[in-house]
Amino acid sequence: MAEARIRRGGTARLSTARGKVRAKAGSGRGRQLKRQSSFDRLLELLPISEDTLQKLATWAIFAIFGGIAIAIAIYAGLPDMARQQAASLAARAGFEVEKVEVRGVERMDEMPVYNIALGQVDRSMLSLDLPKVRQEMLKLGWVKDARISRRLPDTLVVDIVERDPVAVWQHDGQLHLIDVAGVVLQSVSAGAMPDLPLVVGPNANLQTAGLNKLMESAPALKPMLAGATWVGNRRWDLRFQSGETLSLPEGEQTSAAALVNFARMDGVNRLLGRGIVKFDMRDPDRFVLRLPQGQTSDKPAAADAKAEKTASAPAAGEEG
Repeated sequence: MAEARIRRGGTARLSTARGKVRAKAGSGRGRQLKRQSSFDRLLELLPISEDTLQKLATWAIFAIFGGIAIAIAIYAGLPDMARQQAASLAARAGFEVEKVEVRGVERMDEMPVYNIALGQVDRSMLSLDLPKVRQEMLKLGWVKDARISRRLPDTLVVDIVERDPVAVWQHDGQLHLIDVAGVVLQSVSAGAMPDLPLVVGPNANLQTAGLNKLMESAPALKPMLAGATWVGNRRWDLRFQSGETLSLPEGEQTSAAALVNFARMDGVNRLLGRGIVKFDMRDPDRFVLRLPQGQTSDKPAAADAKAEKTASAPAAGEEG
């Protein structure tokens, strides 16, 4: 009897222990089922199916590995090699620069344009560096702007915008054709001087725009201008076709006012073409006329100005 009780008691304790274990296991599975159910409910809220999600995940993995492969290829220089190979194949197929069509050129020599266009190391129509070609074109003095385009299979089209020459600059014994901004276009010889004003002196080319503006203030005198000297890097001496020199004061507004006054006096009294050597208007209170050596002709009247006549010619190289 005692043994039977012991067994039953042991069995009961064993059964109780096993029940606790099963209860714990069941509780864990219940919590897991609850978690899965929450995730499933979240998936059900999405407007895409589970199969679509799996496909998207697969493509995302492929994209990541593909990006890594591309980065490695770029680091190894494979795209450049591929481009070079493609350019080489295109050149062998006839897509290579063989002709150059230049437009917009009227005065400049076209040969430098051809030399730049056909002198590229890589002349393949696919890989030709058009911005680089354009930058080289802009280094030419005559070229104000340029547009480069391809015309397949083998032609490069170059549209040029030329600069307009407005004067000849004399400096250090050399003559250069320049535009209004003072850009040197080309050298010229004394025997082939164009019909343009001559500007003389250091940095006189950079003052050409100011000279142009100055002459616009007295348009009647502009066709008579033969040249101008930039004196002391501060003022102009104007030379007229009739041989006279007009010394103007310093300052943009002051010199313009003096020139307008001179144009008015010339219109009233005909100052130009009467054998006077020089007009000096540097002093705002005096209007000085210098006659050739020994000449004592009558001096012209000058309205609203005091005229002073000197019998001696100005000293050579005079600078004021």
